[in-house]
Amino acid sequence: MATTSMSCHEEDQEYDRAKEVVEFDQTKAGVKGLVDSGIASIPRFFIHPPESLSTQEVEGESQGSSLLIEFPVIDFGGGSWGVLVEKVRTACETWGFFELVNHGIPTTVMDELLEGIRRFHEQPTEEKTRFYSRDLKQKVRYYCNGNLLVAKAASWRDSLSCDYRDGYLNPDELPPVCRKAISRYMEYILELKEKLSEILSQALGLAKDYLSEIECIKTANLVCHYYPACPQPHLTLGTTKHCDPSFLTVLLQDNIGGLQVFLQNRWIDMPPRPGALVVNLGDLMQLTTNAKFKSVEHRVQLGQNGPRVSAACFFYPSTKNRRYGPIKEFLSESNPPFYRDTTATEYLAYFRTQGLDGHSALPHFELR
Repeated sequence: MATTSMSCHEEDQEYDRAKEVVEFDQTKAGVKGLVDSGIASIPRFFIHPPESLSTQEVEGESQGSSLLIEFPVIDFGGGSWGVLVEKVRTACETWGFFELVNHGIPTTVMDELLEGIRRFHEQPTEEKTRFYSRDLKQKVRYYCNGNLLVAKAASWRDSLSCDYRDGYLNPDELPPVCRKAISRYMEYILELKEKLSEILSQALGLAKDYLSEIECIKTANLVCHYYPACPQPHLTLGTTKHCDPSFLTVLLQDNIGGLQVFLQNRWIDMPPRPGALVVNLGDLMQLTTNAKFKSVEHRVQLGQNGPRVSAACFFYPSTKNRRYGPIKEFLSESNPPFYRDTTATEYLAYFRTQGLDGHSALPHFELR
């Protein structure tokens, strides 16, 4: 009997993903615009394959299995400096991240930043479009998915990026609706960065000012993410599996949840801790320390609640053309370099070609 419906193969031939992505990007409305339009189903280019949505990646293990994980929590407000250094060393060697409490940033400042991010993304589209750009040279820009045009599947989030080159950005360049909130938060986060630099240097067994002298975490890029409620959260992700390309990342998240880290061959929920920041190491830290300190794979799942708001501050070198390689203090005949020298510019360029497709960029720079 004849049928009027198209086969899956015919549907694939009819589907022009590149055209649909470009048309979506040209609206400059992001996923928030899709939600505001009242859609009941998400566009096809946001749908992820089942294996990307899985909660575990080990064959034969039960999806219902669970782990009791006690995440490392570092208290910057108590204990001796030596104990603090040792706790950070253990967290960085074993986990690649830790939660930071009593870090000196007032709760009011963090709450206002999260509210400022919400205000920016929830204002009328026409107010946001003057900041919409995919030009990486633009210091302040709003966009949906930095890798939208190359990703195999897009993530359900919009972002506002604020580039503090060498730790400075003219406040007048920030959107008025969140200018004060971002400026105040960054004053504190840049101070915190100095303390993190000292303690990480000593946790590596190096001089207290080592990381500052090589200027590996001098430039900050604050990316303010907004994950609106999704009509089909089971089909997509807020952020796909990846390791950060930075040296260091400091994350502030709201109380919605969704952050997961990949540990012991499965995805583990990392529930929000009130007043805490999440500090995680990036690929450039693993490369520079010759894998003594680890970068960590993570992602964001979407739940039924929303919207979710977060602010990730990525730290990079001051001079992006300076070459970085394994620190000589970590090398020996029995422990040769695992990675070749590279620049932040080269590493980021390669990272962006991958489109956050779930594969680490580090193997591309391995010597063996």
